[in-house]
Amino acid sequence: MSSLSIFLSRNPNAVLVTVASAKGSTPREEGAFMLVSEAECFGTIGGGQLEFMAIDNARALLTGSGLPQMDVPLGPEIGQCCGGRTLLSFQNMTPQLAADLESRFAAESGANPQVLLFGAGHVGKALALALSPLPFQVTVVETRAEALEELPPNISSRHMAMPESLIKDLPAGTAVIILTHDHALDFLIAKEALARNDLAYVGMIGSSTKRATFKSWLQRETDGTVSAEKLVLPIGGTMVRDKRPAVIAALVAAELLETYGRRTTDLGL
Repeated sequence: MSSLSIFLSRNPNAVLVTVASAKGSTPREEGAFMLVSEAECFGTIGGGQLEFMAIDNARALLTGSGLPQMDVPLGPEIGQCCGGRTLLSFQNMTPQLAADLESRFAAESGANPQVLLFGAGHVGKALALALSPLPFQVTVVETRAEALEELPPNISSRHMAMPESLIKDLPAGTAVIILTHDHALDFLIAKEALARNDLAYVGMIGSSTKRATFKSWLQRETDGTVSAEKLVLPIGGTMVRDKRPAVIAALVAAELLETYGRRTTDLGL
């Protein structure tokens, strides 16, 4: 269930706020949206005073007043200095509007890069949580069924006895992050991933010693036909020496955002 579906199920009486037009320098682009209910909000149109005004107007609409549109100059008069102008539209939620919005959200989410997390230990769960609000399709793969409990609701999961067998069928551009409870399994998954040359990111949790051990093992197992050069190990870099799962997760999330941002630029998008 997507985060949007969860919000709509909890808040059927809500207002859709959409950036109908964005001219000049504005916090968000045309088409950006947020949902506002009496007690909650989903998404953002850019924050600041503009968003406070939009929330107030949306909640007024829920009580029978409020405006269907707001044309807002982003200047000193509202305490923002962007200098542009934003036209906002407001629509009370209906079943058809909710269905259309979920279809749009699903289509946009389906275009997001796929990220597979192999392992749902402390770091795997922390990383799943860190990635859950980001523009990725995340799947956690585990050999232990009980380890897949309590994942964020928008994170997919796979319980498999031989997770390395998934690698051959992954779409090009997928990210593979290896964090299992078993070094031998880590090595098997990494070998399969590195044998491909079209994955966006292959990372493994561990130390420089683990990297050296894996490199030697990979050389023996593949007669040197598969290189460890593209393996990111340790994941999260070496600048911040902090082994707490949440910190590692934040650093890896940043690595993934940088990786996909760089790939988009390289493709001219």
